[in-house]
Amino acid sequence: MGLFDRLGGDDAPRVAFIGIDGVPWSLIADNPGDFPNLTALAEEGAGGAMESIVPPESSACWPSLTTGVNPGETGVYGFQDREIDSYDTYVPMGNDVQATRVWDRVTEDDRKATVLNVPVTFPPQRNVQRMVSGFLSPGVDKAAFPDELREYLESIGYKIDVNAKLGHQDDRTEFVEDAHETLDKRFEAFQHYLDADDWDLFFGVFMTTDRVNHFLFKDYVEDGEFADEFIEFYRTLDDYLGQLRNQLPDDVTLVIASDHGFTELNWEVNCNQWLQEEGWLSFDGDDHENLADIDDETRAYSLIPGRFYLNLEGREPRGTVPEEEYDAVRNELKAELEALEGPDGTPVAERVVEGEDAFEGAHDEIAPDLVVIPNTGFDLKSGFKGGKDVFTTGPRNGMHNFHDATLFVDDPEATIADANLFDVAPTILDLMEVDYEQSEFDGASLI
Repeated sequence: MGLFDRLGGDDAPRVAFIGIDGVPWSLIADNPGDFPNLTALAEEGAGGAMESIVPPESSACWPSLTTGVNPGETGVYGFQDREIDSYDTYVPMGNDVQATRVWDRVTEDDRKATVLNVPVTFPPQRNVQRMVSGFLSPGVDKAAFPDELREYLESIGYKIDVNAKLGHQDDRTEFVEDAHETLDKRFEAFQHYLDADDWDLFFGVFMTTDRVNHFLFKDYVEDGEFADEFIEFYRTLDDYLGQLRNQLPDDVTLVIASDHGFTELNWEVNCNQWLQEEGWLSFDGDDHENLADIDDETRAYSLIPGRFYLNLEGREPRGTVPEEEYDAVRNELKAELEALEGPDGTPVAERVVEGEDAFEGAHDEIAPDLVVIPNTGFDLKSGFKGGKDVFTTGPRNGMHNFHDATLFVDDPEATIADANLFDVAPTILDLMEVDYEQSEFDGASLI
């Protein structure tokens, strides 16, 4: 279907964005024979690595990618956030994202958006053409709007997410089968709505890539038991992306991106256990499992992934660190984190970021004081139950990283060098010729 075959005859340029959650650029660059379609896209348009955000965690990354601003503006810092003036925590959902999404800007420009399976978008918005929410949604029946979309997705057996519990089994054959089934149905839905050709912005995300990486990435790195299955899954993904690219009308520019990179996981680091052993964190009684259970002697605590907060007077309800001692105490904690080593003597932290260097905006009152960007192999956890060693292993063998996110723009005028996650939203708007103020974004258009 060409430019003048569109429904309604609107000749404004359009964009199809396909998210490939957690796919590292190095995986594609190191295996061009397994990624012929993405390799061709990089050669004919632009492709390369980009930086993610601090912290590189999907619940924070997708709000930033879709708004072009940092968590200080989106209000979402990770999978678990803390209420203001409280020790209560919550899992951020779509309504907790405080910044303007790129599809809202498109809709405000009197154009239409189809949004499929973007993480942290539940409940589905009613102001866009159609939306099925992604990661953290309870199921298609509640996550899809309007009814036409829900009925179609249910009719094809569409799945919001892979069954991650299958990845905990020693034999991951069922997990791999479930991952392929989820990928297949996502592709079928994307094909269907791309072909409908009634949108100006198509925004869809393959989340299954992140799941496969979590449970099979070390198999790929070390040629393990499921290395062949890992590569075969990605060959299928590349084939699907090639088909989607070929399906697009001439007036559509394709953008493909991941929200963070991936690397192998060797050790899970139980940060609150470490804080407890080092005298920073203590609990009121032996039966504890939540942040609210910390006692009045606590000086610091952690939330996933690698976010550290001082228990600060005037900010936390039972703060113990005086405001005038903030800098000294934070520097003390930062130095200890920088000195923390794994079982083999490798430093856990690649770097420790101070909050004001990563977060700024109207919602930075719950920003962490420090964020650890870990070295390869160390995945930072932050439960409150305790009873674990600081360094443990689990069923996952892959973890997120900051440096190795992926970006493709099917436009030879695009420049990927020095790109970061904040650049994606203004690039999409530029490609669509939707007006915006540069000051509204932490990134800039790559066109």
